[in-house]
Amino acid sequence: EAVFLRKKITLLRAFSLLIGSMVGSGIFISPKGVLKNSGSVGFSLVVWFACGLLSMFGALCYAELGTRITKSGGHYIYILETLGPLPSFLFLWAEFFAIRPANSAVVSLAFGRYMLEPFFAPCAAPVPAVKLVSLLGYYTVLTLNSWSVTWSARLQTALSIVKLLALALIIVPGMMLLAQGHTENFQDAFDRQSLVLDKLPLAFYAGMFAYSGWFQTSFVREELVRPERNIPLAVIVSVITVIVGYMLTNVSYYTVLGTQDVLASPAVAVSFVQRAFKSLISVVPVLVALSCFGTMNGGIFTFSRTLFVASREGQWPPLFSMIHIRRHTPLPAVMLMFPLVTAMVCIGDIYHLMNFFSFSRWLFIGLATLGLIVHRHRHPELHSPFKVPLFVPISFTIICLFTVAMSFYSDPVNISIGCTMVLSGFPVYYLIIHRQMSSRCRSPFYYLTHKLQLLLEVVQQEIKTY
Repeated sequence: EAVFLRKKITLLRAFSLLIGSMVGSGIFISPKGVLKNSGSVGFSLVVWFACGLLSMFGALCYAELGTRITKSGGHYIYILETLGPLPSFLFLWAEFFAIRPANSAVVSLAFGRYMLEPFFAPCAAPVPAVKLVSLLGYYTVLTLNSWSVTWSARLQTALSIVKLLALALIIVPGMMLLAQGHTENFQDAFDRQSLVLDKLPLAFYAGMFAYSGWFQTSFVREELVRPERNIPLAVIVSVITVIVGYMLTNVSYYTVLGTQDVLASPAVAVSFVQRAFKSLISVVPVLVALSCFGTMNGGIFTFSRTLFVASREGQWPPLFSMIHIRRHTPLPAVMLMFPLVTAMVCIGDIYHLMNFFSFSRWLFIGLATLGLIVHRHRHPELHSPFKVPLFVPISFTIICLFTVAMSFYSDPVNISIGCTMVLSGFPVYYLIIHRQMSSRCRSPFYYLTHKLQLLLEVVQQEIKTY
């Protein structure tokens, strides 16, 4: 039987992948970061809506890129095909060593915190226990993605339903209290005295972290059924669903909890339930933890495809473009991340990690949508079944790059570390990748690759799927 990645992602699974990736730890931990850096309830709600609108713009741009460029790989392949090999490798370098492990660590830590919350309430769970449970959850998802594409996709669909149920359990009691006239927490909602403009980029980072995931279908483009139709449809429906859900969830939070309660809470959803819905105090944290579990599953599922495609394009060791001969999963690419994620979970803090990886992520997303403008200019003859107005990629790119530039002033230490991580890829590219691609010589990893290939039972893809 031929060994290649099958087209197993239907429209329902694509929708579940997007919902499952967006609705995760973000809506349950980011409200604190958004409120802290926006200064007031009213401005924080404006930030949440603006982040949703910005996410829709970005999602529409990526939907068009997904119909113009037929390879999997997401940000990486779009930057490679439009802006060239150097910026695409810098993205890959930053994504592997900073963006993805930090993102996975944030979600894993949120999973561990919410999973243990019912057992230690009203006290905070011990940090070592949180980190241990976080790693156990991550390793479980890693094993599942190594075992079966179908089961990973089915789990994502089931957990997407759990995520929407978790949001509903927060929205319904909050809306009931609001209808009864509990509006005291919205007095002076737009207090300008507490607004600090130089912190707004960090508020946007926290909000966009909660929405991040709208680009996930672009990573598995070759495994999608009818991608020209299903990518735009899944993107539009899922992003609108999440915007509505997030706005209602935040209104519910503020209806029940005051500003100081949100800022003081290590787990906002748990504090909400303690105040509004005590009968479900042990249920909601578990639902939130399962929501984070689904986000971990979606992240591993999609990023392994980036490493797979980068290896196929010659910018990553060849072992990672191989597929298990029986499971038909990109096993080496799935397994590669666990040492870095383990290290970041052990030493990291959620909010510092969030600022650390957000700089690099939004820099390269801005470059990818800039690449859409470039690709349109270079290939005016190319027919795309889905096309967005030109002002959408232009405005999205400008906002992304402006926010990235402003963040240097807001959080210079973490942003400088992220910038240094990106720039450290320059010598690696010119000393190894560029030289190897120019000379087309055998990879220095050839003999190690051969031994690992036998050990892991993996081979190169036999059929092109793009």
